Amino acid sequence: MLARIWSRRTVDSAFSTPDNSFGFLRLLFAFAVLVSHSLPLGFGEEDPGGGITHGQTALGEIGILGFFTISGFLITRSATRVSLPRYLWHRGLRILPGLWVCLIVTAFAFAPVVALIERGSLAGVFSEPGGPIGYVLNNAAVAIRQYGISGLLINTPYGRLTGNSVFDGSLWSLMYEVLCYFMVAALAVTGVFRHARWLVILLTTALFAVIVRDFVTAEHIPGPQGEHGPFLGIGGLDSYSLVYLTYVFLLGALFELYRRRIPLTGAGAVVAALVLVNTLQFGGFDVFGYPAFAYLVLWLAVRLPRPFQRIGVRQDYSYGFYIYAFPVQQLLALVGVPKWGLFPYIVLATVGTFALAIPSWHLIERPAMSYKHWTPKRQRTTAGDHASGMNTRGAPVPSAETAQTSLADGPVPERGNP
Repeated sequence: MLARIWSRRTVDSAFSTPDNSFGFLRLLFAFAVLVSHSLPLGFGEEDPGGGITHGQTALGEIGILGFFTISGFLITRSATRVSLPRYLWHRGLRILPGLWVCLIVTAFAFAPVVALIERGSLAGVFSEPGGPIGYVLNNAAVAIRQYGISGLLINTPYGRLTGNSVFDGSLWSLMYEVLCYFMVAALAVTGVFRHARWLVILLTTALFAVIVRDFVTAEHIPGPQGEHGPFLGIGGLDSYSLVYLTYVFLLGALFELYRRRIPLTGAGAVVAALVLVNTLQFGGFDVFGYPAFAYLVLWLAVRLPRPFQRIGVRQDYSYGFYIYAFPVQQLLALVGVPKWGLFPYIVLATVGTFALAIPSWHLIERPAMSYKHWTPKRQRTTAGDHASGMNTRGAPVPSAETAQTSLADGPVPERGNP
């Protein structure tokens, strides 16, 4: 056992087989976000993680860092092994159908139920500005422009805490995930991944420099790491999240691009764990803790016991779990479940979220992914390339290329978002 833990191997050799625990880790990170949101949504209190880490981060945000690390690693692999149109098609299939159905369910199932509870009728729900139809249309293009529906949920603990109507605050990060997808696509199509990988290191270093600047100029260390406004004046897109999440995504990408050079060992994991724990307690988490955490995520993906490797292989409920947890928690808070205590609230929220995540996977997400090899009629003359296991570039197409996709979720709402 000790020999296995301390064996010397690279990222490439560690992931030489399809056996990994990414499915379990994604589900764990999604659950971490649910737990992190429980106090704000159920009790109108701030997440305690901020106090434990001296304001540096929270449990849900740590989960988000895990999502983006895994995403950067796997999505970069996808972009280097399939053609650009196929890559974009796969990404769209993985994100959009589940999101669209979630928006419809939230607007036309959750919102009417909430209206009946709060107002006793559906009067005005569909006629008021910012109603269910607008909610679906305004958010269908991934950029979330409408969080509330007809002024509902203002009287929940979270509504009183923020003063906003918010049905699914977790969806805002999908925009950052998709922007990272486009960034990877641009790097792949321009040949950077093949001929100029050093440019990825340069980009990562530039973002790291911004993070270091924030750390150095912060008024209190440890404490809030810098202030950033809207990015290029685009509402709902703040440069803080763009810089930090893209940086973590690129850390995962570098593990893939330099997979034959980066060691993934037990000794490295011990060092990373020590760095992570110390930065969470004493400061510098954004500077030193991010790379350490990214290393640990990938190490755990190949080192967790075999039972964990079976989770998410055939049924990946993590995406559905993430996008439905927030509205489920809001509804439970509205009907008074938090008065039973934090633990029952978390348990019931978990059960209720799974009740939606499971059909989301089986009825929406997996059927959508079955079209990943679809080809327009005019291009079917090249279908033989795919049938022979080769893409249009002549590179091997991994059999489970879209099975190991990332969870499209994002940071907790506390950072300048609903």
